[in-house]
Amino acid sequence: MCGIIGYLGYRRADEVITRGLKRMEYRGYDSWGIAVNNGGVLNVHKCTGSIGDTGMLDLGDSTIGIGHTRWATHGKPSDTNAHPHLDCKREIAVVHNGIIENFLLLREELSEEGHIFASETDTEVIAHLIEKNFDGNLENALLRSLKELKGSYAVVATGIGERKLVGARYKSPLVLGIGDGEYFLASDVTAVLEYTSRVAYLEDGDLVTITDSGYEITNNGVSVEREIELLPWDLDAAEKGGYEHFMLKEIHEIPRVVEDMLLEYVSDTIHLDVSFAAGISEIIFLACGTSYHAALIGKYLIEEEANIPVRVEYASEFNYHRTPMERTLVIGITQSGETADTLEALRGARSFGARVLVITNVLGSSATRIADEVIFTRAGPEIGVAATKTFIAQLIVIYLLASRLSMPAPDEMEKFITEFRMLPEKVQRILDDSEKIQRVGNILAGYDNMIYIGRGTGFPTALEGALKMKEISYIHAEGYPAGELKHGPFALLGAKTPVVACVVKDKTYDIMLNNLKEVKARGSLVVAIAEEDDPEVEKYVDLVVTTPTVESVFTPLTYSVAMQLLAYYTAARIGCAIDKPRNLAKSVTVE
Repeated sequence: MCGIIGYLGYRRADEVITRGLKRMEYRGYDSWGIAVNNGGVLNVHKCTGSIGDTGMLDLGDSTIGIGHTRWATHGKPSDTNAHPHLDCKREIAVVHNGIIENFLLLREELSEEGHIFASETDTEVIAHLIEKNFDGNLENALLRSLKELKGSYAVVATGIGERKLVGARYKSPLVLGIGDGEYFLASDVTAVLEYTSRVAYLEDGDLVTITDSGYEITNNGVSVEREIELLPWDLDAAEKGGYEHFMLKEIHEIPRVVEDMLLEYVSDTIHLDVSFAAGISEIIFLACGTSYHAALIGKYLIEEEANIPVRVEYASEFNYHRTPMERTLVIGITQSGETADTLEALRGARSFGARVLVITNVLGSSATRIADEVIFTRAGPEIGVAATKTFIAQLIVIYLLASRLSMPAPDEMEKFITEFRMLPEKVQRILDDSEKIQRVGNILAGYDNMIYIGRGTGFPTALEGALKMKEISYIHAEGYPAGELKHGPFALLGAKTPVVACVVKDKTYDIMLNNLKEVKARGSLVVAIAEEDDPEVEKYVDLVVTTPTVESVFTPLTYSVAMQLLAYYTAARIGCAIDKPRNLAKSVTVE
């Protein structure tokens, strides 16, 4: 969950690396550091805390170096534990993303051999192993060192005496950026967008050596080629564009994301370049966090529309109870395509005979290489840690999949597509009317606990609303099916615990109104998320956040946008670090 970058070219390395790290802070922001290679010495700067508005460093005019922004796993955030890490002689610098599982054993062995460790991190053992294995060739030393490691890694190293960067990956992302006379290695393409749109995605086992004359990629000692791809994003997509926070900008990009996906996948019918093997008896969704909530909505849609049994599993738990799956379609949902728990679960599903389809936002990500088939969400880069536009994009793909699987009659398909085409305008209306949502957020900012409820598709929508609230405002928020309140959560109701209710005008509507009366009778402030043509709900609640009227099946899309704004304005009123919520990172690349 850290961000790493290496640079070799003609620009000042400290400037390029600092700018790249700032764009990757969503991957970790408790500490950061840079090492530039001045030929005979490594100039190093390491610092606890966020890079924030740090000015450019002055580490010399070197044009080669490495950098790292950290999300702590081994050792607390501190200047000492920040990367890059050096060997005893301070001749080799290393940055690393991942987990070295056997680092304690390696550390003990190296200490017995006389190596002195300065930090608590697992990464430092890599620098000392390279020192131990160094025979005058950095890539050979790294390759020998990697053979001693157990776990996951994306590593970039440089050493004095050589104008060279060496990188390697295994179960953690590493991208090669190719410019004109300059090269980059990074965890994410956002770090290189300012300088180049040409990238190659390294694969597990790849080792890349970069010099002024070019680069070479090897795997298991054999030279390999990796396809150079042109990024579909530009630098503006990774900038705030005048918004106070990336999260707010990305919520406001949702109408454009919906339009782009309609252009990509919908005309007079649905165009998904996937096949569904005959004989599939069930579908299993594998996902984590926000993607898990998208999958839960998918379960309702596919079972209702296509009459296919669907299970939704937390990817982190799936590995503990697998069974043979020869007739199973497994759908993995991962925004980054690098979520460690999801990747491991997908590998397991394949080993048990399942067909694997992946829904992801990132071309060339690890998930795409595991999958039999891939659907890209085309949402553009998402910098804010809290998923917003990518969640809506995931939902759109799931709606399209459900429609494909159900094989509707032509008139039903036409109705579905017509409703879909109206979504960008309806989402824009929510954004244009956000001052009303802001007023409700200002009220909720005065509470420490909340409960979100819903029925049918409103239940997983409520779960996602609660997640958004807790992760950026730090208010304890829990989501429940409305029918479960009487089975325990009723004990929490009262004047100090507001309830946010997703009220959908479908077959759950009448019973949901009864639930609202029961909640109101317990003294809780009740906030309804409801459609604008529903005056009835106002009789049962204190506050209403209204959204444009849509077919009930589409309410997860409109309600989610409203609740993203509700969480945003609540957190803004409190003064939280909205784009960088404490203890969290965007891309969870460790299990």
